[in-house]
Amino acid sequence: MKVTNRPLYLVTDHTNLNDADFLQQIDLACESGVSLLQLREKNRSSRDIYEWAVKVKDIADRHRVPLMIDDRLDIAQAVDAAGVHLGQSDLPVEIARRILGNKKIIGATTKTLKQAKLAEEQGADYLGVGAIFPTQTHVKTVHTSIETLGKIKEAVNIPVYAIGGLKAHNIQAIEPAHVDGVAVVSAIMQAKNAKAATRELLDAVEDAIG
Repeated sequence: MKVTNRPLYLVTDHTNLNDADFLQQIDLACESGVSLLQLREKNRSSRDIYEWAVKVKDIADRHRVPLMIDDRLDIAQAVDAAGVHLGQSDLPVEIARRILGNKKIIGATTKTLKQAKLAEEQGADYLGVGAIFPTQTHVKTVHTSIETLGKIKEAVNIPVYAIGGLKAHNIQAIEPAHVDGVAVVSAIMQAKNAKAATRELLDAVEDAIG
């Protein structure tokens, strides 16, 4: 499955949110312009992740937004998600592609040109590249320069998403890299008004990627 014209990518985070507010932020974001969604649940049991995936997929399906599951190919299969997103320490992209076939989306986190080229060769449908700026999430990140981001975009023929500390006020910084979209976490998940934040982000992303 190809990923095209989906410029604003939301990666979920439960931090400081109760369960109801967590789901509401996702619902409002999908209603307001998010076009790709990833459920990222760290340090939870398989049962917990599965149950959250079912709930989040209901929201994603209602808004016709593809749902990706972070790391867990088994959970992605269990809920018939659109696909899986894999980091450098997760299952290799080529193995995930062999298991999932060509109808599912596989995303890969890459931080170097070498990693990006390998992920594409192995069958990734898009790349998440970063962290561009320091992040507020509890996920361990490594800084990626705008220059590296641009080199990766030039080197591959699949969509590239910038990720890491991106907000409406600093998204313009990625313009020289000519990426296909932006992935955000706290800019929406921690927003007091998820609808307004999503719309502001989408405007900023569309301006930056032309």
